[in-house]
Amino acid sequence: MRNLIIPFLSSCFMLLSFTVLSQERPNIVLIMADDLGGRDLPAYGNRFNETPNIDKLVSQGMRYLHAYAAPVCSPTRASIQAGQYPARVGIFDFIPGHWRPYEEVTVPHHPVQHLPDKIVTIGNAMQSAGYTTGYFGKWHLGNNPEHLPHNRGYDKAYMYAGGGFYQPRFVPEYTSAEGARLSETLTSMGVDFIAENKENPFFLFISHYDVHVQLDADRDLIEKYLNKPKDPDYASNAVYAAMISHIDESVGTVMEAIDEMGLADNTVFIFYSDNGGVDNRFDNVPLLGGDSKDVYPEGHPLRYIATNNAPLRAGKGTLYEGGIRVPLIVRWPENVKAASTSEAIVSTVDFYPTFLDLGKGERPLNQVLDGYSMVPSLTENRFDPEREVFTHYPVYHHEQPMSALRKGSWKIIENLVSGEFDLYNLRYDVNEMTDLKFSYPEKLAEMKSALKKWQTETKAQNPVPNPDFDPAKRYEWGTNPFR
Repeated sequence: MRNLIIPFLSSCFMLLSFTVLSQERPNIVLIMADDLGGRDLPAYGNRFNETPNIDKLVSQGMRYLHAYAAPVCSPTRASIQAGQYPARVGIFDFIPGHWRPYEEVTVPHHPVQHLPDKIVTIGNAMQSAGYTTGYFGKWHLGNNPEHLPHNRGYDKAYMYAGGGFYQPRFVPEYTSAEGARLSETLTSMGVDFIAENKENPFFLFISHYDVHVQLDADRDLIEKYLNKPKDPDYASNAVYAAMISHIDESVGTVMEAIDEMGLADNTVFIFYSDNGGVDNRFDNVPLLGGDSKDVYPEGHPLRYIATNNAPLRAGKGTLYEGGIRVPLIVRWPENVKAASTSEAIVSTVDFYPTFLDLGKGERPLNQVLDGYSMVPSLTENRFDPEREVFTHYPVYHHEQPMSALRKGSWKIIENLVSGEFDLYNLRYDVNEMTDLKFSYPEKLAEMKSALKKWQTETKAQNPVPNPDFDPAKRYEWGTNPFR
């Protein structure tokens, strides 16, 4: 009898240990918007758009004031998956990338047009930690089968493969509900994934395509915002505002599902954006298109300005604050103080070590992680006020190629064409209007040295002089010969 009892007790202990371990490791849900600006949400001061569900999330969690991403989509996504700065990963522009064949400098090209095969993704790492992983939506890190999310660390995945917001296609194939728009379908995928995996730790990544161009939204929502008084200090684009409502509905639906399944207390819920808002078009599409006034009284959905990021300078495709400072909101009941804010300087490279910290996972061998766990800032609001965050964008887009470092309140931007540097103090000049390099030469030298050292360590690629430079044709866009 004693020989029977010991294995029985041993198995009970193992079961109890697994249950306790599961409870100690929270579920992680990351919802990411596409091109949502740092000032598009009421939680960050917007007075035109409406986001009741995101407002609720803010009331229950922590709002970060200094969260950073890359200036365009693929580098941000690569950075999250790799836990490395885009310069180190080698994906520093969107895939396939821009190309100006007659510009003053020739910009570098990606070594590969996909997330490098050697990268152990955050999906891989969470799988190794015992999590079930799901990825639904925009990927933009390679289209060949071996490079898709279901082969890069995600147990269940549907990649958005085009077709727009109302006729989306997925890989593998997925049949959306009748009349469902893209954001609704991605949300349904996410809710189903949660329901299927609620008994064990899971990591869910919902990657929306809203609010990316081409702007499109539900007709009733567009009408609602067309009839709403505009904010004189904001673009107040009705189609764009309706798309933000789509995102807000998604956040609300997933939050509600988590709450109804009794998972809220053990789920870290994160809302984020992949880069700053689009405040102009790089390709100069006109404000109004054809006969679109008959359908869109404010002009065609391509109408720009889609948004503006004031008081942050500029927008998507630049290294100014409007291009790289983004919303970040995190809820984790009993661990993150409700309705709190954090001054911590955080970046895309921090998600990987944060999730490993939460999931008790191990760092991958032979893979540098550039970031730091956000758990201390989340649970104790403890952080390094002099944190360094680097951004490198050596290509033409909405601006000239640039490289930047923020350290504490200071920020330096290097123009990779002229070699000039600008120095700003964001505490007093969030608009980045006053260049202080001549007033603070010692700070300039310190920041310049740190930026150059980082560029060397990460093997950051820079432009080189272009022998085919033609001032008359410099702004022409060509096909990237390396795609």
